[in-house]
Amino acid sequence: MHYQDLSYWLSSVDEPLTPRPGLPGDTDADVVLVGAGYTGLWTAYYLAAADPSLRIVVLEQEIAGYGASGRNGGWCSALLPTSLPALTRRHGRDRALAMQRAMHETVREVGRVVAAEGIDCDWRAAGTVVLARTEVQLDRARAAVAEAREHGLADDDLVLLDAAAATARCRAEGVLGGTYTPHCAAVHPAKLVRGLARAVERRGVRIFERTRVTAVRPGAAVTPAGVVRAPVVVRATEGFTPGLPGQRRAVAPVYSLMVATEPLPAETWAEIGLAERETFSDFRHVIIYGQRTADGRLAFGGRGAPYHFGSRVRPDYDREPRVFAALRRVLGELFPVLGPAAPISHTWGGPLGVARDWTASVGLDRATGFAWAGGYVGDGVGTSNLAGRTLADLIRGEASELTELPWVNHRSPRWEPEPLRWLAVNAGLRLMFSADEAELRTGRPSRRAAAFSRLLGH
Repeated sequence: MHYQDLSYWLSSVDEPLTPRPGLPGDTDADVVLVGAGYTGLWTAYYLAAADPSLRIVVLEQEIAGYGASGRNGGWCSALLPTSLPALTRRHGRDRALAMQRAMHETVREVGRVVAAEGIDCDWRAAGTVVLARTEVQLDRARAAVAEAREHGLADDDLVLLDAAAATARCRAEGVLGGTYTPHCAAVHPAKLVRGLARAVERRGVRIFERTRVTAVRPGAAVTPAGVVRAPVVVRATEGFTPGLPGQRRAVAPVYSLMVATEPLPAETWAEIGLAERETFSDFRHVIIYGQRTADGRLAFGGRGAPYHFGSRVRPDYDREPRVFAALRRVLGELFPVLGPAAPISHTWGGPLGVARDWTASVGLDRATGFAWAGGYVGDGVGTSNLAGRTLADLIRGEASELTELPWVNHRSPRWEPEPLRWLAVNAGLRLMFSADEAELRTGRPSRRAAAFSRLLGH
C-alpha cells in the first residue's frame, strides 16, 4: 500500500511513511489504546504527561494517521455534532454552555501543544466564515447568531456578517452575508497526527503499527501477533469501529470526500480571499468545507458519498468520481475565477463515525476497564483532543471539570440492523440534497430538512 496516495495531506508530509514495527508478541501494559489517530494519540499524550510511569501501548492496523486523522478537512474547530439548543434541552443551559466553552478552550489547547512540542503542522488560528448565498441561508445565519446569544455565548463568539464583511473574508460568488467565529484553526492534519505520534513516543509510549486488533475484551486487546493485557482498553477507532467484533452497530461509517487544487497564483487568491487562511463553509444543508493551505492550494470537501450496506469500509469507497465531479462543480460555482474545470491535483476520501443520536461521547466502564471516545460526525480534529484529556482524567480516577461535562459516559443507542440502517442513512442524505435544490428553486426554507434536523436532535 502506498500511504501517500490516501490524501493530499499524507502525500505532503516531510517524512517517509514507513510503518513502525508491529507487536512482537504478548505484552503487558497499564493502558492499551486501539487506534493511532487523534483520539488514541491525544489520550496517550495526556496520560504519559500526567504519569510518566504508566506503561502505555497504542495498536494501529496500518500507520498513525491512516484514518480520518490523515484525511480530514484540516479544521481544528469548536464544533460539536449536537447543537447548543439540543444540549440545553438534554442537560440544562449551564452544562450545555460548559461543553461549548470546553470546546473553545480545546482549540487554544491544541495550539499550545503544537507550539510546545514543535509540531510543524501549518497551524493558523484565523477562525471560520460561514457564507449565506441565498435569502434562506441568510435567515439561517441570523437564527444561528440569535440562538448563540440566547444560550449564553458572547457577542464575539459568533458574529453576524453583512455582505461586505463576509466578502472581505471570502470572495465567493453571490455572498449576501454570513457568520464568523474565531474558534477555529486551519491545520495540516497529517502533519499534526504524525507529529503527535512522535511526541508520545518521546514520552515513552509504545506504538505498534501494521497490527490489527481482532477483538477487545475486559483486560485485553487481541491481535494475530499476540495479546496486550491491560486493565484499561480504549477503543479509539471512530469510522473503523464496525470492524471490531460486537461493534458493528456502534457507529455508522459515513464517507466524506475531498479535492485539492494545484497551488494557485497570487492573482487568483486575490479574487478568492481567505487572506488570513480562514476556514470556510456555507449554510446549505449538505455540508461543504474548505481551507487555503499553507502552500497555496484550495482544499475543499463535502458529504454526498453513499453509506455502504453493512457498515462496510473499503479502500475503493474512498473514490467516488460522481462526488469528486460535484465538488469540482461547486468550487467553480463558488469561485468563478477557477473556471468550469478547477485545476484539481488530488482527490481522496474516507469514513467518519456517526452515532445513532448524532452525539459524540467519551467514557469509561470501570467494571470492565473498557473506555471509548468517538461519534464526532466529522468534527473530530478538536473534539478528539478534549476526548483525550477527558479519558486521561477518567482512567487515572481524577475528578475534574472535564469529567463533569455532559458527554461523559453518554451511551448512544445502537444503529438499526440492516437493511433499515442502509435505508435510513441514505434516505437522509437524499433528503438533504433535495432540500437544497428545493430552496434554490422556491426561495423558501425546506420543511422536510427542518423536520429531519429535529429528528436528529439538532
